[in-house]
Amino acid sequence: MSFNSLLINTCDVERYTTGVADAYGNPIKTWAVVINDEPCRLMDAGGREVQIGAEVVIADNKLFIANDLITERDRIVILGKTYKILLVETRQDSVTGHHLELLLRLVR
Repeated sequence: MSFNSLLINTCDVERYTTGVADAYGNPIKTWAVVINDEPCRLMDAGGREVQIGAEVVIADNKLFIANDLITERDRIVILGKTYKILLVETRQDSVTGHHLELLLRLVR
């Protein structure tokens, strides 16, 4: 069984871009899709704690994905739900990076 055969979901990766300025001159927060329909697998994270600066956040889900261009500044959209990326971990085979494991929190 290959890793790619385990990726049963698809997701979109969105990245923050600066939009046009509002009436006060501040850029409007705009998210653009940078990766569309990327194979992935969404799983329950089991309530894992992630420390971000001085704050401790509980991760709702874990995502396995082969694309290595994703960072904590991006966000993930799966099945109409948006998730904030809390942590990106690279998992390696014996030589190079194999896939990424992302810890996610549902944006409410």
